[in-house]
Amino acid sequence: MQRKTMVIVAVAIALTAFLAWRLLRPMNIFVVSAAFERPIPFTELPTAVDGQSAKACGRCHTAIYNEWTTTLHSRAWTDPYFQTDWKFDGAQQICKNCHIPLQDQQESLVMGFRDKQKWDPILEPNPKFDAALQHEGVTCDVCHLRDGKILGPYARTSAPHAVAKMGNSNQVCIRCHVVQGNRWDTFFRFPPCGTVAEIEAGRGRWPSRSGEVTVKNPASLGCVECHMPAVTRPLVPGGPLRATRRHLWRGGHDPEMVRQGLDAQFTRQAGPGGKGASFVLRLENTGAGHYLPTGTPDRYLSVTLRLLDKNGKVLKEEHGVLRRTVMWRPFIVDLRDTRLAPHEPRTFVLNYSKARYPEAETIEAVVQYHLVDEARRRRIDFQNTAPLDSEIYRKRLPLDGAEGAS
Repeated sequence: MQRKTMVIVAVAIALTAFLAWRLLRPMNIFVVSAAFERPIPFTELPTAVDGQSAKACGRCHTAIYNEWTTTLHSRAWTDPYFQTDWKFDGAQQICKNCHIPLQDQQESLVMGFRDKQKWDPILEPNPKFDAALQHEGVTCDVCHLRDGKILGPYARTSAPHAVAKMGNSNQVCIRCHVVQGNRWDTFFRFPPCGTVAEIEAGRGRWPSRSGEVTVKNPASLGCVECHMPAVTRPLVPGGPLRATRRHLWRGGHDPEMVRQGLDAQFTRQAGPGGKGASFVLRLENTGAGHYLPTGTPDRYLSVTLRLLDKNGKVLKEEHGVLRRTVMWRPFIVDLRDTRLAPHEPRTFVLNYSKARYPEAETIEAVVQYHLVDEARRRRIDFQNTAPLDSEIYRKRLPLDGAEGAS
């Protein structure tokens, strides 16, 4: 009996120690794939290309450069939220390979790895490190320079620098927007930053058993078609008009872009049993091939339905949330996902009766997009200077004609 007790105690101690380790250890939330285990290596620049900086490109490609300066791509490294969140989670080297993807944007060279999972790189000082280039984040050469060649939509030899035709440009997006892979201790439905995985899953093409997301036809993703609107303009001032794309990449930080993806209909219907009225907000993801919201699980949509009197006082309120809920420790588990899949409708209802709320005059529906949960903001101590949420939809309906009793 004493031996049995000792075994139970030993197992309990081991289990407690294991769970404590799982709760305290550095958290690796995805598999480091060969696609982004290292930054993009430096190659010699073509003749007439004066450095890797976007400013050098902007001397000729003025309109494109001006658009790029307004984007989160240009602030992928300097964005205050990213910097706060990255440092809070241990300032992992691997994150740099998407936020400052060029080799010369990084202070250190990745010489190898101490571990099989490639989270512990062997680093040496980078003699060509360029601090100014680092601050450009996802700069022009990240997408347009490979093997000493400038890639573009048209192959040209008459330009000041030769241009090789780029393959399907959606392929460029895959490198970072499909952080992927299953670990033994993760149970994601989709990997973090797994927008491409969401698009593929929506077409019935799920990750392989290893967790790797493979895209057989990048052209089918539609990333650039949506986030880089088509435009006809000269590529350089005074040049011929050409069909090209705007370099905007608007997403969750742009309320108008979110509105384009979300169809909202707020209507009045007969109440239960024909009494009173039911006010129904119907939301559908009609404009995005991925989930809405997508990207980091911090983002979510909130829905509020309010019954108001003539002074705007709230008499009754209903709330809803469209978000991805993940348990991060001791194991990573997708607990719930109420976001909107492509072409998936969702309804929210508030019931009204005049007998119960005689002073009510209007009902209001509000949809807001949130970049980060307030609890997360406080936990990482992010001191934001700009709002972290934006209003996507608001509509009021009068209660005239909805006077039934209940």
